[in-house]
Order: sequence, then structure tokens, then C-alpha cells
Amino acid sequence: MNVLIELRTEELPPKSLKALSESFAHSVFTALKDQAFASPQSTCTPYATPRRLALVVTDIVERQPDRVIEKKGPAVSSGVDAAGKPTKALEGFMRSAGTTFEQLQKVSDGKAEYFVVRSEKKGEGLDAHLADIVTQALKKLPIQKVMRWGDSEHQFVRPVHGLIMLHGTRVVAGSVLGLSSGNTTLGHRFLSAGEIVIANPEDYATKLMAGKVIASFAERRASIAAQLDARARELAARLNPADGLLDEVTALVEWPVVYVGEFESEYLEVPQECLILTMQQNQKYFPLLDTAGKLLNKFLIVSNMQVDDPKHIIGGNARVVRPRLSDARFFYNQDRKTSLASRLDKLGNVVYHNKLGSVLQRAERLETLARKIAVRLGADDALAARAARLAKADLVTDMVGEFPELQGIMGRYYALHDGEDQQVADAVQSHYQPRFAGDALPQGNIACAAALADKLDALSGFFGIGQIPTGDKDPFGLRRAALGVLRILMESPLPLDLGALIADAQAGFAAGVLTQAVTEPLLDFMFDRLRGLLRDAGHAQDVVEAVLAQRPTRIDLVPARLDAVRRFLALPEALALAAANKRIGNILKKAEGVLPKPDPALLLEDAEKALFARIQVIAPVVSVHVANEAYADALKALASVRAEVDHFFDKVMVNVEDTAVRANRLGLLKALFDQLNAVADISKLGV
Repeated sequence: MNVLIELRTEELPPKSLKALSESFAHSVFTALKDQAFASPQSTCTPYATPRRLALVVTDIVERQPDRVIEKKGPAVSSGVDAAGKPTKALEGFMRSAGTTFEQLQKVSDGKAEYFVVRSEKKGEGLDAHLADIVTQALKKLPIQKVMRWGDSEHQFVRPVHGLIMLHGTRVVAGSVLGLSSGNTTLGHRFLSAGEIVIANPEDYATKLMAGKVIASFAERRASIAAQLDARARELAARLNPADGLLDEVTALVEWPVVYVGEFESEYLEVPQECLILTMQQNQKYFPLLDTAGKLLNKFLIVSNMQVDDPKHIIGGNARVVRPRLSDARFFYNQDRKTSLASRLDKLGNVVYHNKLGSVLQRAERLETLARKIAVRLGADDALAARAARLAKADLVTDMVGEFPELQGIMGRYYALHDGEDQQVADAVQSHYQPRFAGDALPQGNIACAAALADKLDALSGFFGIGQIPTGDKDPFGLRRAALGVLRILMESPLPLDLGALIADAQAGFAAGVLTQAVTEPLLDFMFDRLRGLLRDAGHAQDVVEAVLAQRPTRIDLVPARLDAVRRFLALPEALALAAANKRIGNILKKAEGVLPKPDPALLLEDAEKALFARIQVIAPVVSVHVANEAYADALKALASVRAEVDHFFDKVMVNVEDTAVRANRLGLLKALFDQLNAVADISKLGV
């Protein structure tokens, strides 16, 4: 038989509803399985609306089977002393398990033997456990704040008014949050009347549907999405992407109906990003765009009411949104009365970080750094410097003060209004990019210079004052900044050296500001991020490790190196040379002092002479290929040395007593090692 659990509440926090539902269902289902009420075939279906958390679990037994409970104790080696008597650790375990030494058994996990105690446990009824299972699941919900209601001492995220616990057609007796279980619920607050009796779990969703409630979060979301798409098509329009808003609206309604609202076209003079944000964020409306992506003066409303004549709903929403749009227009007009450049002084009153100065000081550093980057790129350094200097000026505008999400976007509009160069204006907006995984990159060298300056200044500054991300803590978004730098360099691509960029960024800080080492820790941090980025892109781990072992600071060349190593791996000589390279590396680690260049006069064996001759042939070839960034050709040339390498190790002893000969052979291996690792550390391959 199936089990239904429903907790009926007042309106739950919409942004948390999906997480609350998933957590509740997971905890209850896990507990039913752990306590042997569920079978391997059992499934769990969660339900969530603004006024209820519910779930149905299939194939639940009324009584647990009798079970053998096994409790693991200390290892045998630490559980008894030399005389075979229990140690204090084992005595403590026996007390906690309520057993004696004679009742203990020994089991092995393949590594060590452990004491265990096994006891038979009679199966108990579902009624004895279900209420506690539900209570414990509620305690595990991701709730930041709880509340009390009425004169009750019980606490939950919202007041609770009803509880259903059904097993088949039978009400499972029990109490949760002071409510006794039953088999009745309520439908839609306005479109349904009276209690709804749930005869069995299978009828739950159907009975609620009749009460004008779509109980499934996923089904309700799909219904809203379909209605939105249909209305947009009717108007020859398209929706602005907003998955987060769709989830939030799904959590606000139980019986969604979509209506079309409208506002005065005069408001379209305001940048559409402002209007879209105020409609989505403040009113939960879905703005409509034309086929060219331009905002229309129409929007879609997801209502919780189905009525024959929706004019009052539509009119009411139009009246509500109008003051919001008026505010946006007011902010926009006020902001344009003052140029971005004239706002820079105000940035001096905005603290960036108490150890790194004001936002104005940061803007001055960005200006200098962007200019240097532009020079390295052969771009217009004056435009790059101007863009970086103005990049943060919109932070002190009224519009960004109201909607921080518009920083950069508004800066571009205001820069164009001020008559700034188009490239400068575009860079002011895009210097924040990429903001998240998959986000677009800044376009053009001016924008890239400003974006790199912004991220490198933050990385160098916070590393320089010891504010390095640890664990899951990254309050200054440095992981995101590092990934942004790497993506800009690699995907644009830009012929810039990461080490030189970090040095330029550090040089922008006043003496004494940066008190911690920056370059090496920051490079380590960047390469860790690059390692993850490349693995996520589907590159094999050993190939990634081989390339990054050389710490290549020309990030734009990393893809070519990866491709070359991947192609090298397909050659029959690859793994043998990788193993030889690893062997050579281990030999050279033990060598002392500076190794000499190999002297032909000290080459005694035919095998070492042959290897020397082969190195003389391939070294200039490899050097030219590497200089031309033809990494695949370089590795292909190296593959030809396999026969000489194999013959060398078969016939030549390196560590002979003659110190001159030994040093010469080590020098020969060092020359070979340098060639083998010219593109990547091939010893990492096949690992």
C-alpha cells in the first residue's frame, strides 16, 4: 500500500518552496527505507504548493519485518589487551550496546577484524514511527527563521493548520507540530469550498485538481510555461528568459492563469533593462519582447484566480506597475543630469576594502592596469584607460542604487549619453563579464583590457592582504574572477603572459598595501581553476596534468598544447616514451649540482653515442616547432627518439664509478629530458 503525507500551512516562502519540498521528500523517503518500511521498488513523488508540502511513497508495509541489528565496535587489535581482556574502549562499547564480552562476535572487512554485536529486533508498526519520521524530516528542512503561532509552542517556517498521514485507506494515528493526523485537506483558497476528503494516496493529486489546485510543483511549472508561451505567440512576441522567476511564480500560485497586461508606451524611453528588472523583480511579471529583442509595452501576469472577466485583475496590475515604471524613469532622467566622469569624486567616499582603499583608488589602479594591458595587445591604450576609469562610476547613480543588478549596464547608457566613445561605453558594461559559468565574454581588446584589469586587481589585492578563498568560503568572488581571467585569455584568445599580468596588477598598489606574497600563490590558485575548467570541458585528466605540469603562463596556447598531447598519445611510441621520461626524471632528481652539456669525447658506448646523435638531430627541429607553436609537430618529432632511448637503457649504466663519465651521461639524459618536456610533461601520460 502507498503512504500519503501532507502538511497544510499558510503561504510558504516562494523562493524556498522547491528546496523545502525536495528536502522533505528526501528525508521522509530515506527514513522509510532505513527503517525497513519501504521496499526496493518503492518510489517517492513530492508535491508542493504555496500552502502545502506533501508526498506519496509507494509500496509501504504496515509492519517492519523482524531484523538483525548489527552494531560495529572497536577493532580487535585495540579492543583487547595482551592478556585477552577487554580494554576501556571495548568496555565502553559494551555498555552502550547493552551486551557482554561473551556475546560479541568478530567480523573482518578485509583490512582488519572488528567486534560487533548482533541483536534481533522485532518489527514494529508504521503507526509507531510515521509521526516521528515526519517530525524529524521537518527539523532537517533548510529553514533560516522559524515562528510560533497562536498560543502554541511549536515552531515552523509558517503556521501549520492541517496534517494528513494515510496508509492505503487508513489514517495513521499520530501528531506533528501539535496537529493530529486525518484525511481531509482544503483546495484553492477562493476557487474551492469546503473540505476535501482524501480516500487513499492515489487520489490525492486528482482530488486537489478538482479543488482547483495543481499539487505537483513540476506540473504547475510546466502549465505556467505553456500558457506563457501560448500568450506570447498570440501577440507575435517572445519572452525574456527568466527561469528563476518561473520557479518563484510557480511557488506563489496553486491554479495558474495567465493574463496580458499593458503599460503606457511613453515609458519605453527608459532603457529596457530597467523596465524588465522592475517588472520581474518587484511585480513578478513576464515582460514581452518583439522578434528583434526590443521591449514591448505589454507583459504577462500569472494570476492565482480564474475569472470570466479578468479586467479588474489586469487593471489592478497595470495600476500597480505604473508607479514602479515612473520611479525608473525618474531615476534615469535624474542620473543623466550628471556625467559619469563628474561622479568619480564620489567614489572616494565609497570603501572598496578597508585595507585596499576606496573605489576611487581602485578606479585609478584599473585605469593604469588597463592601459598596460592595451599596450601589450597593441590596442588604443587611451580608450582602455578611459573605460577602466569610468567602469565603476555608475555605482553612485540613483538607478544602480535602486537596482544593483544594473551596474555596468547603466554605465554604458550614461557613457553614450555623455558622448563617450562607443568602445568605451561597451567596455564599461562588459568589464564585469563573464559573471558566471557560460556567460558571454567581453568583445574587443578595449573591453578585454578593462575586464582583465578589474579581475586581476581584485585577485592581486585580496591575495596580497591574505584574503584567500578557503573551502567553500569565497566572499570576494575570487574563484569567479580567476575563471573569468582564464576564459578571456584562452577563449578570446589573447597573446598575454599571465605572470606578467599579475606583476602589472601588483605594481598598481601603493607601497606597503600588499603584505603577503602574491605571484606564486595566485598562479597556483589560477592553475587549480584552469585544471577544473579543462576537465569540465572534457579533456582527459592525464593530458591536462601533462600540460599544466609545465605551468604555461601563455593561457591562450594551452588548447593547442592539449590537442598536441592528445594526438601524441595516439602514436605507438607515446606510452613507452612517457615511461622513459618518468624514469629519467627520477634519475635526475638524485643528481647533485649543475649537470654539464654532454661531451662527445666522453661518450663510450654505441648506445649513448646513438642517443646523442639523435638528440642533435631532433633538438633544432623541436625548438623551431615550439617557437612556431606547432606543438603537435614537436611531439611527433620526439616520437622518433624511442628506439635510441630503449637501446640506451638496455646497454648503458648511468651511475658508473667514473665521475666524469657519470656526469656526462646525466647531462645527456638532461638534454633528452628538456626535449621530451618542451611541450608537456609526458611522464604524466597514462597515469
